[in-house]
Amino acid sequence: MTKYLILFIFSCLIFIHDVSASTGVIVVANTADKSIKLNRQQVRNLFMGGAVPYELEAISLPSDNQTRVLFNTKVVGLTESRIQSYWAQMRFTGRKRAPKEMDSESSVLEYIENNVGAVGYLPEGTAIPDNLTVIYSISLE
Repeated sequence: MTKYLILFIFSCLIFIHDVSASTGVIVVANTADKSIKLNRQQVRNLFMGGAVPYELEAISLPSDNQTRVLFNTKVVGLTESRIQSYWAQMRFTGRKRAPKEMDSESSVLEYIENNVGAVGYLPEGTAIPDNLTVIYSISLE
C-alpha cells in the first residue's frame, strides 16, 4: 500500500512540475537589428496578419501545443477555435495567410535560426542561441 502511495505522490509532483515549467512565452526573431522590441499589440498583429513595422515571417506551433495555447490566450487574446475561424475566413477571401506551422518547439527554433526574418514563440526558459533576439516576453506567474 505504501509503495502505491509513494508512486502516486511522485506522479503528482512530476505533473505539478510539468505544469509550472512553462510559466511564460517568449517571442524570438532572427534579425540583424538586435534592438528590436515589439509590444503585445505588434506581436498580435504579426501573428494575425496585421501590419508591423518590420519585415518578419511568423512561425507557429501546432494547435494542440501548450505553448501555442498560452500564446493565443495571453498574447493574441483569442481561443484556438476563434483563431481557426478567422484564418478560414481569410483563406476563403484570399486576404491573408496563416503563419507557417512547425510541429515542435525544436523545429520552430531550428527554422528561426536558418531563416532571417523568421519569428516564433517558445516557452519561457528555452535556451536561445546568441544569433537570435527575444523581441517580446510575457510571464504568466
